[in-house]
Amino acid sequence: MTQLLLLDKRTQGMIEDYVPAGEILRSLVRFFSIFSDETRLRILSALAISELCVTDISRVLQINQTTVSHQLRFLKDVGMVQTERHGKVIFYSLRCEVVNDVLLKGVEFLGY
Repeated sequence: MTQLLLLDKRTQGMIEDYVPAGEILRSLVRFFSIFSDETRLRILSALAISELCVTDISRVLQINQTTVSHQLRFLKDVGMVQTERHGKVIFYSLRCEVVNDVLLKGVEFLGY
C-alpha cells in the first residue's frame, strides 16, 4: 500500500535536497558535538574575547592546566582554534568568527 504525501512535489524535492546526508551529515554531527562540552564552551567563549595562553585560561576560568591543554589540543585538531607563538608562550585564538557566531546564536535562541 502506497502512503500518500500531503506536501507538494516541489516541497518534497526541496526537503530531499536540503536535509543533509552522508559525509555532510557526519561532519555536522562532529561540528555540533564540539559545543556539547562545558569546558570547551567556556574556553571558546573566553577566546572569543581575547587570544589567551594556557596559563591565563586556566587561571581565569579556574580549570586545571592539563584539562585546558587537552581541550585546546582537541579544538586545534578540529580547526576551531589557532596558535601563535610569542617567544616561549603560545597564544590561542578562534580560527574564524563563525565559532563565536554559533555561540552567540545559541545564547540568542535561549533568550539570554
